[in-house]
Amino acid sequence: MRKLKQTLLCVLLCMTTLLTGCTNAEVDTKDTGKDTKNEINMETGTSEPLKDADVVNDPYVIVDENVPGFTKEEITTQSFEQYAELDELGRCGAAFACVGTDLMPMEKRGNISRVKPTGWHSTRYEFVEGKNLYNRCHLIAYQLSGENANEKNLITGTRYMNVSGMLPFEEQVGDYVRETGNHVMYRVTPVFEGDNLIADGVQMEALSVEDDGQGVSYNVYVFNIQPGVEIDYATGESRESEQEALPEQTEGADYVLNTNTKKFHLPTCGSAAQIRDDNRDEYKGDRQQLIDSGYEPCGSCKP
Repeated sequence: MRKLKQTLLCVLLCMTTLLTGCTNAEVDTKDTGKDTKNEINMETGTSEPLKDADVVNDPYVIVDENVPGFTKEEITTQSFEQYAELDELGRCGAAFACVGTDLMPMEKRGNISRVKPTGWHSTRYEFVEGKNLYNRCHLIAYQLSGENANEKNLITGTRYMNVSGMLPFEEQVGDYVRETGNHVMYRVTPVFEGDNLIADGVQMEALSVEDDGQGVSYNVYVFNIQPGVEIDYATGESRESEQEALPEQTEGADYVLNTNTKKFHLPTCGSAAQIRDDNRDEYKGDRQQLIDSGYEPCGSCKP
């Protein structure tokens, strides 16, 4: 069933390109060595979102066998960022970058409360971590880009999508770039159904350049959902669902454990695939609980 849903998601994303075509949108660029304006192929919207109860326990699914879709022409070692113009409804499009250390911020992130992404509501639930249902989610994380209150880089996303879905993949890229000094091609595409103001989810793609994906390589779709909450994606309004919310400790990432070395890895980490079967275990939940039980994060999982 899970593989069927993943396949359906891939088909739907492809259908978007065939049905809507790719529009060339002029974008703002913070660039190191490139022109001040570039073009990016935009894909926004899909005919059917995937928000079934069957996938509510999973923050993300793998797309196209986890292979990112960057073309040879797109891959470069010149750091840059590109942000699409907002559409007629004020929604963000794809954010595209080659992440290098020269883009990463040296100062702490500032206040972003003045930005109100489409569908924004200040809604609180007691069972949601931090109480707030919605976060202002950076498409390209601040730690990767230094972009703070950029309305072209912020969408309305659930706490679950932001922390359990997107953050582990953002940290994998950030840790790799800081540790190696190499570059990572990085693209995050919000997917909207029709005229909805809230994205159904985001597609995240990353590929380390200098080592041809040996360090970082993934293509995932992260669901914009919150366990225990029903969301009206057209408006951003919500209500507590009849289905019982997940216990708080399950709002974490999936990890692969090496019971011999006592290290934990993201499923997309290259080292995870090299763990012997008799030393391999899987864990879903809070990373701090893993650390408290004696496990250490691998290089791609360090905060």
